[in-house]
Amino acid sequence: MPIDADLVHRCADPSLTPSIVETFVKTVGSADPLSITVRSGNRIILVPAARTQDEALTIIRAHVGRAIVRVGITQIPVGIGIKDPSEVSPDLLDACSNLRLGTALFGKVWRIVLKWYGNPNDDGVMPQVLEDAFDAWQTGIFEGSPVFTAADPGPSKLSKTEVENGEAPATTGESSGISSEAPTTLPNEAGIRVDLSVIGGQKRNWGLHE
Repeated sequence: MPIDADLVHRCADPSLTPSIVETFVKTVGSADPLSITVRSGNRIILVPAARTQDEALTIIRAHVGRAIVRVGITQIPVGIGIKDPSEVSPDLLDACSNLRLGTALFGKVWRIVLKWYGNPNDDGVMPQVLEDAFDAWQTGIFEGSPVFTAADPGPSKLSKTEVENGEAPATTGESSGISSEAPTTLPNEAGIRVDLSVIGGQKRNWGLHE
């Protein structure tokens, strides 16, 4: 099911074009804001389907810190290194908040992959770039290096089609709310440092930090 265009307009990080956001959620996300995926190594741990935010939080807090937990419509990875499971915020289960934070983090992953390709502006290359970015989002690794804890390479060149369609993103880097100050550990073994002071006007605790 396609994501609502109004939700994309209101909530997605402006560093990504609407078409990329829609493809991102359709390909690696979930239609259910309460969706939870739990993995331990290469093994998927079956968890009951949550019917309410309270049920979802109970499931997340039971596994966070001991397994890889992905949440919501963007299937954003919840930080494993949090001090206490109670730090996980119910805001992660809100569609708009999840989309805002998830696309901000994916925007960085996208720019990392795009830079590796040499920031091409050839539309013929973009499907492969996007496929590799989706794979990096799912694995946390690109070309043998962690992507969630890597520094944001910053703005990238737009393709000719994006320029012609007026799909230029706003700003990148710090505006995405993703801090570049991160440890050099594997992404599946560390939390995500997120600076939310630029989101919603004040900093909030999402349970995505160490």
